[in-house]
Amino acid sequence: MNIRPVDERVLIKPVEDDGERMVGSIYIPDTASKERPQIGEVIAIGDDVVNSNETRKALSELIKVGDKVVYAKYGGTEIKLEDEEYLIVSRNDIHAVVTD
Repeated sequence: MNIRPVDERVLIKPVEDDGERMVGSIYIPDTASKERPQIGEVIAIGDDVVNSNETRKALSELIKVGDKVVYAKYGGTEIKLEDEEYLIVSRNDIHAVVTD
């Protein structure tokens, strides 16, 4: 199944951390510290929207498929495709591109 976001929305696959944490010599299991991820990989990008604010860069100039991005913690819509979890977020919910 293929999916293409509409307008300035982005399809993201959240990057899960391993969940294991150590505080001093105490192991904290992932069930105790599980939080929603805020970093994900861009899977698909919607269309650039032409608006009256021409100083704003087009979405395709800011991010590309394969980029890792930081997104709003509770932003977007969660969906499940072929047993994989994804998130559709709007342009405004993407805060940064992660670089190495």
